[in-house]
Amino acid sequence: MSTVALAVTDGMLHFELSLAYEVFGTHPTGAADPWYSFVVCGPGAVRAGRFLLEPDHGLDRLRRADTVIVPGWADVDVDPPADLVDAVRAAHEAGARVASLCTGAFVLAAAGLLDGKRATTHWAHTRDLATRFPQVEVDPDVLYVDNGSVLTSAGKAAAMDLCLHLVRLDHGSSMANTVARRLVVPPHRDGGQAQFVTTPVPAPDNHPLAELFPWVMERLDHPLTVEDLARQARMSSRNLGRHFRSVTGTTPLQWLLTQRIRHAQELLETTDDSIDAIAAATGMGTATTLRRHFNRTVGVPPDTYRRTFRSRTRPGPDGLSRPEERMGDRGDVFRPVPA
Repeated sequence: MSTVALAVTDGMLHFELSLAYEVFGTHPTGAADPWYSFVVCGPGAVRAGRFLLEPDHGLDRLRRADTVIVPGWADVDVDPPADLVDAVRAAHEAGARVASLCTGAFVLAAAGLLDGKRATTHWAHTRDLATRFPQVEVDPDVLYVDNGSVLTSAGKAAAMDLCLHLVRLDHGSSMANTVARRLVVPPHRDGGQAQFVTTPVPAPDNHPLAELFPWVMERLDHPLTVEDLARQARMSSRNLGRHFRSVTGTTPLQWLLTQRIRHAQELLETTDDSIDAIAAATGMGTATTLRRHFNRTVGVPPDTYRRTFRSRTRPGPDGLSRPEERMGDRGDVFRPVPA
C-alpha cells in the first residue's frame, strides 16, 4: 500500500488540504487494488484559515512516505518555515515523489527541488516565483508540470487535475475516472492545457504604459499593430517593447493577443454571439483566425470552452444578477489539444 503524506504547517490553504484528502484519503467504492495509506504530517496543531488541524505525525514522517503533497502556501511574501522546507527536501532525498498544489511550489522552490526544472503555480504568483527563484523555469500557461519525482500545479481546480494525474499514474485511467465521477469533476485535463484564467491588465501606476493599456482595451476590435501602440505611447517600437517586457513580462504583440483571447473568453461565457461575431469583436478578423489562436492559447476550441463555461444570469438572494456556470451536456468537455 502506497503512503501519501500531506505536509502541513500554519499558513496552508484549506481548500488544497481538503482536496488532497478527498482524492487520496477516501477509498473509492469498488476499488480492487489497495488504496493509499493517507497521513497528515505537521509540527503540531496547525491553523489553516478558520480551521484547526491535528496532524497524525511529525514532519519527520515525510521521509517514509512514497508521495508527499505540499498544499498551497497562503502568504507567498513570507518564507515557508525552515523545518517544513528541510522535511520536504529530506523526503525527496529519501526517494519520495513530491507534488505541490497551487502556491505550494514556493515550498518546493525553497527546498531546491525545482532548480533547473520547469514548474508552475497559480497564475497570479508565477512572476513572484520566477523573480525569487530565477533558477526555476516557471511556466505560467499550464495546469501542471510532471518532472517525474517532482510535480507542480497551478491554482485550485488545477490542483485537482494534478491529484487525478497521480491517481492515473498509480492506479490507471479507469480508477482515476471513478474518483473524478465521485467528485463530479472532469476526468482528464492534460497538464499542458492552458490555465483558463489569463494574466490580467497590470494595475494603473506611474509607469510609461499606464495610459496605453486602457486605450488598447477600448479598441480590441481594431487591427492594432505594434506601430499603432508605439505611436499612441509616443515612443519608438523598440522602446515600447522594452517597457512592455518590464511591465508585463512579455512582448506587445503577445500581450495584445492575450487581451484579445481574454475578451473572447468573456464573450463566449456571457453572450450568444457567433464565433464570427466574436472574432470581429476581438480584432481577430475571421473565425478561423480566432479558433487557431484560441486553441493554441487556451488549449481547447472556442465551442468547447463555451460549453464548459457557459454563463447565464440568475437573481441572487439580494435580487442582483450573477453569472451561473454550468457544464455542457457531457462530463468530459475538457479535451486537451496536443501541445
